Amino acid sequence: MSLPLPVPTPARFVAGQFRKALIALLLPATLGAQRTEASDSSGPRSVRRAMLDLVTVVDSTSARTAYRIGRTSSATRTSTLLRDVPQSVTVITRALMADQGMVGMADVVRYVPGITMAQGEGHRDAPVIRGQASTADFFIDGIRDDAQYYRDIYNAERIEALKGPNAMVFGRGGGGGVINRVSKDAQWQAIRMMSVSAGRFKQRRTTLDIGQALWPSLAARLNALYDNSANFRDRSGAERIGINPTISVLRGATLLRLGYEYYNDRRVVDRGIPSFAGAPSRAPIAAFFGDPDASRSRLTAQSLAATLDRQLWRGHAAVSAIQLRNRTRAVTYDKFYQNIYPGATNSALTSVSLQGYNSATDRTNLFNQTDVTAVITRGTMRHTLLVGTEFAIQRTDNLRNTAYFGATGSTTTSLSVPFERPTVQAPVTFRASSSDADGRTTLATRALYAQDQIDIDSHVQAVLGLRLDDLALDYVNRRNNQRLRRTDRLVSPRAGLVIKPVLPLSIYGSLAVSFLPGSGDQFGALTVTTQTLKPEQFTNREVGLKWDVTPALALTAAAYRLDRTNTTAPDPANPAVVAQTGAQRTTGWELGATGAMTSRWRIAGGYARQDARIVSQTSAASAGARVPLVPEQTLSLWNHYQLSTRFGASIGTVYQASMFAAIDNTVTLPTFTRLDGALFATVAKGLRAQVNIENLFNARYYATAHSNNNIMPGSPRLVRLTFNVAP
Repeated sequence: MSLPLPVPTPARFVAGQFRKALIALLLPATLGAQRTEASDSSGPRSVRRAMLDLVTVVDSTSARTAYRIGRTSSATRTSTLLRDVPQSVTVITRALMADQGMVGMADVVRYVPGITMAQGEGHRDAPVIRGQASTADFFIDGIRDDAQYYRDIYNAERIEALKGPNAMVFGRGGGGGVINRVSKDAQWQAIRMMSVSAGRFKQRRTTLDIGQALWPSLAARLNALYDNSANFRDRSGAERIGINPTISVLRGATLLRLGYEYYNDRRVVDRGIPSFAGAPSRAPIAAFFGDPDASRSRLTAQSLAATLDRQLWRGHAAVSAIQLRNRTRAVTYDKFYQNIYPGATNSALTSVSLQGYNSATDRTNLFNQTDVTAVITRGTMRHTLLVGTEFAIQRTDNLRNTAYFGATGSTTTSLSVPFERPTVQAPVTFRASSSDADGRTTLATRALYAQDQIDIDSHVQAVLGLRLDDLALDYVNRRNNQRLRRTDRLVSPRAGLVIKPVLPLSIYGSLAVSFLPGSGDQFGALTVTTQTLKPEQFTNREVGLKWDVTPALALTAAAYRLDRTNTTAPDPANPAVVAQTGAQRTTGWELGATGAMTSRWRIAGGYARQDARIVSQTSAASAGARVPLVPEQTLSLWNHYQLSTRFGASIGTVYQASMFAAIDNTVTLPTFTRLDGALFATVAKGLRAQVNIENLFNARYYATAHSNNNIMPGSPRLVRLTFNVAP
């Protein structure tokens, strides 16, 4: 198959999508309005009361215009004011995602201080959060989504970046923090939204969001995506399809939410350009190094999700409420990728070596979480008590093969090609080498956690929590029939204190711990060595300030020290033996601002200053080495100004200081500043047009990397036209 797939011209594409959408938008909207009116007037009083208790109703108008939210349930598993959470949290709302034309996680973290996105070998999200790299610390509605792929945000109500380890809530991993997507779900209101965009480099994308109340006790919603886009890189392209229907059922004091998602992603795997003399090479930014026909990725993910909320007790006096929440999520991931990618250049910069491999991963996840929350008042103190359990089973099959260049049976694993002509169609076969993976892992998780949020009085709050995890990993190596097993029992505490001198202002301090077992965040394999290693430990100490200047504007500040210990290192007495004496430390501080400065001016952004270093020799680096892909300073600020009721404009800036591409600190990605802009116009009632311009002044920069010789240039000026329909 050849990507990108052929598509019509932008004008025909937009016109065709509008014609196809008219029936889907207009006819259901008429029926939905009639049914919603009936629902509002005829619903039983008990149903309406239960809706207030259990349903988070999203005002579609405010959701499209608000850059900040006041509450989250992700950081504490209870509905809590953001200013009362003793942890740095950045929330990217639907309005901000729409204004910037965000598509995936790399777009999202651009405006989150303290997070950068690694290249991910051209086929997966790979954030670096407070100096900790991971491909597994992603969650959907608080449930782990740890497969390696590029996530789309077409069905996300908002994205929450929680920085610092928080294993009490999320479990193992998450050493630097986690990224949680809050899904759009069925609401008891009419929702009619469609977005169609086309842009430079053959970018074409359509999303659909339709929902309504069908009966007083039943609501439905459908989110859908089709994206067929290239980019500025030669031979690039990706096709994404997403379908996500959800329903909500309300019976008395019980709310049941059900959802299914089909998501398919097919793309060319592009790993960028090599380095030379300690910097990105002088290769054209569009040059593809490797064989694009042999560099392909495909992912199919299907999931079923169910959330049950029940009000067990709506009492009085000491116990004012007891609520039960149960979440279940079953997912299958079918992932395959194959790539031919650049290695090192020669000293004269006349040739570059190519290597390659392919990898297939099938993963099945089944998670179940149960939380019981009780609100208890004793004298002047108020306790929000949480007790919960998590049970999960994850089964993963991995198969990897190495690329051999030349005639069948060749043993050559690299190919030298001219630096000036690096795009090739190479004779290559893929077969197993002795070190290639072929195995199955089964990870069983059992966890028990408890938390107490204590309102000591109106000015002092405390959070105390503890989680116990039992992880059992079984591994079968099909190459040699070896069977290995490891069991980890983890104890993860959390403590925080919040002091509010005045109610809109919070000053907090916190301590949190997380662990990562020795088999790594993907649990892909075990060896005789990793079977015996102690888990790595992440300890975060943080102080911060959160100030709700107005109900629409929030300012935040945080300072932290994050220590990673139990990292592998060569034993000083015998370098052939592994010791767990390595350590890494990240220290830093960050500022954030989100919301409305005035009724017409909205902002979002932040500044971060970080120093991430190896403080005790590890297997990868000596003490003093800087952690890669952690710039010392980053700054991002997005400004949106509503010029009139019909017209608006935005300007954004992204600054990133220089950073190393790899832990050996030999290749530096230079400092860059990029400016973005956007114009908005209400063409007619319910129809908004916007033009987004990325890299307004066409700056040449290098955004990220996977290694010293997999460096991804930033895009030149990119213009996208989007029509948003919301009757």
